[in-house]
Amino acid sequence: MFQMESMKEKISIIINEMIKYYAGDPRRVNHFLKVFSFAKSIGELENLDKAAQEVLEVAAVMHDIGIKVSEEKYNSSAGNYQEIEGPPVAKEMLLGLDYDLKFIDRVCYLIGHHHTYSKIDGIDYQVLIEADFLVNIYEDEIKMPQIQSIKEKYFKTKAGTVFLDNLYL
Repeated sequence: MFQMESMKEKISIIINEMIKYYAGDPRRVNHFLKVFSFAKSIGELENLDKAAQEVLEVAAVMHDIGIKVSEEKYNSSAGNYQEIEGPPVAKEMLLGLDYDLKFIDRVCYLIGHHHTYSKIDGIDYQVLIEADFLVNIYEDEIKMPQIQSIKEKYFKTKAGTVFLDNLYL
C-alpha cells in the first residue's frame, strides 16, 4: 500500500485512523497531535535519519492507543496498563496498513515502553519521552519544581531541552 506514498502521506493515514479510533474523544486526539508535533520537530532538529524519524512519528501518533482498552478492562488509564494493552492494538492497525514487521515491532516497543524511563535505548525513544512530557506538563498543570526535576532526569536532546526551557522555565 505504501510503496508509492511519501512519509507525509503515511503519517496522514495513521492520523486519520487514530482520529477514527478516538471518535468522540477530542481530548485524546488533541493530545496525540501535540505529542506528534513536538516529536516531529525535535526529531528533525536532532537530525534523526529517515527511518528513525518515521518510527518516531508513527509512535508519537499512536503512543496512547492502549488507553481505550485499559479504561475498558481495568477502569484505568494508568501508564502500566497502556504499555500492556497498546502494542497489540497498534500492531493490528499497522498490519492493516501494510507496514513491515520490523517497523511495526519498533513502533510497538515504543508504545509498550513510553512510560518506562529507565531503559531508553534509542533516539526515537528519547524524543518520544520528551515530546510526551512537553505536552503532559501543560495538560497536567505540573508546577515548577517538578518541571525542573523532569528536565534534569529525562531531557537529553538539545532541541527538547530548548523547547522545555522556552515553554516552562
